[in-house]
Amino acid sequence: MGEHNNDKTIICRCEDITLTEIRDVISGGCRTIDEIKRVTRAGMGPCQGRTCQSMIARELSSHYNIPVDEVVIPTFRPLIKPVKLGSFVKGGAD
Repeated sequence: MGEHNNDKTIICRCEDITLTEIRDVISGGCRTIDEIKRVTRAGMGPCQGRTCQSMIARELSSHYNIPVDEVVIPTFRPLIKPVKLGSFVKGGAD
């Protein structure tokens, strides 16, 4: 991916974020996947970054000239499911 310059290359399919958008925020000073996520929403879709996180890490690695394994990977937070308050009273979940 390092030499690929197609601005239409989608990095985050869930949120429709392109390679150019990722590179722009990295050039603008974002240094972590969490910062990129807050600015672009990359990794906030249904897959929670499972498909784009490694590509974003490679871009950070390339830009800042650090090994990929030194890029901080954010904590995974599973999607939440609403639960009726009555479920707690009954002792079970719906």
